[in-house]
Amino acid sequence: MSAPQSLLQAALNRLQARLGSGLADSVAGLAVLAQEAPERLRNEWELFWQEVEQEAERLETEADPAAPTPSGATGTDGTGTAQERIDALRATVAALSRRLEDRS
Repeated sequence: MSAPQSLLQAALNRLQARLGSGLADSVAGLAVLAQEAPERLRNEWELFWQEVEQEAERLETEADPAAPTPSGATGTDGTGTAQERIDALRATVAALSRRLEDRS
């Protein structure tokens, strides 16, 4: 082979090796995601149901005027003001977002 043909063949070989390696890495990454997906889905499902249970408890507590309100969410008359409840919900959403980001 002449020098230009050797260089061209070498360049093609290296490109093929790099593209093949990149493709193999991508396939391996997808395989890992596919293996992790059921566990992540299960975790998210459990988290969802925990949130549903907490919301149900909150609704029951809100419906029972004799029940104590969560600390930090009470007004002067013993019930949480709308703004205090909104602030508490925002804090809960922020905490849940941080937990989800930490799992990723």
